[in-house]
Amino acid sequence: MYVFIAILILIAAILLILIVLIQNSKGGGLASGFSSSNQIMGVRKTTDFLEKATWGLAGTVIVLSILITAFIPRGQQTQQSEIRQQVNDAVVIDPNIVAPDFGTAQQPVAPVEETEGE
Repeated sequence: MYVFIAILILIAAILLILIVLIQNSKGGGLASGFSSSNQIMGVRKTTDFLEKATWGLAGTVIVLSILITAFIPRGQQTQQSEIRQQVNDAVVIDPNIVAPDFGTAQQPVAPVEETEGE
């Protein structure tokens, strides 16, 4: 179902691109060059049709994009993140190894006294 909806979105997007390229923002565009469609519907009705088709295809792309989120293929749910899993796989934790504790305060070192004879 995911692939089917994705194909519908692709087709609607291509049609939307073609219809937008046919239009002209000032009302002329390539639509005025289609003499057969102008004879049937007239120039004004052709531009109205192209505008309605643009809005309809744009709405279709939006609705299908929202709908496709329900059909996203989901993998297995892991209980921990992939990064944590990679760290655990890369670092072998041995309970017998004692690491230094860097959080404790160190004992102050006594100052070294200088000898006068040297």
